[in-house]
Amino acid sequence: MKKTSGMTTFMGNPMTLLGETIKVGDKAPDFTAVGGGLKPVKLSDYAGKVVLISAVPSVDTGVCAAQTRKFNVEAANLGEVIILTISCDLPFALGRFCAAEGIDKVVTLSDHKDTDFGLKYGFLIEELRLLNRGIVVIDKAGIVKYVEYVKENTEHPDYDSALAAARKLV
Repeated sequence: MKKTSGMTTFMGNPMTLLGETIKVGDKAPDFTAVGGGLKPVKLSDYAGKVVLISAVPSVDTGVCAAQTRKFNVEAANLGEVIILTISCDLPFALGRFCAAEGIDKVVTLSDHKDTDFGLKYGFLIEELRLLNRGIVVIDKAGIVKYVEYVKENTEHPDYDSALAAARKLV
C-alpha cells in the first residue's frame, strides 16, 4: 500500500501526494535520481554541504522555468549552497532546457526512473506521476531546516523564506 503524504491541487483540481512527509528537524533521506550523462546522483554525494532542493512538476512550464531561473540567479549569492532542481522530466529535456536558458549554477536531476525523491520526500503526485512544487533546505549535517509543499502547483513557492533559510546555514 502506498503511503499518502497529503493533498495538493493542480490547476484547481485536487491531487494526492504519495510518500513520506518531510518535516523540519528530520534527517534528510538519501535518494537517487538521474543526472547529466544518465549517471545516478545521490543526495549523499553532497554530504557536508548545505543543499537546497527545488522540486518542480516540469521545466517546460512557465512557473517551473521561472523557479529554475530564479535559483540559478540566486546561486551566485548563496556561497557554497548546492542547488538541486528535480523533476520527473527526462534527463534529455532537462539538458535541453538548461542549454537553451543558460542554466549553469544549479544541478538538474530527473526523478522519472524510480521516483525515489518523490516517494521519500512526499512530493509525488499520484494522478500525474509528476512532482509537487516545493522546496527543501538541508544543513551540512543532513538535517532538514526548511520545507515547503506548494498547495497549488501553478503558484510560485516562497523564494524569500527558502533563500533566507539557506543563507543562515552558510
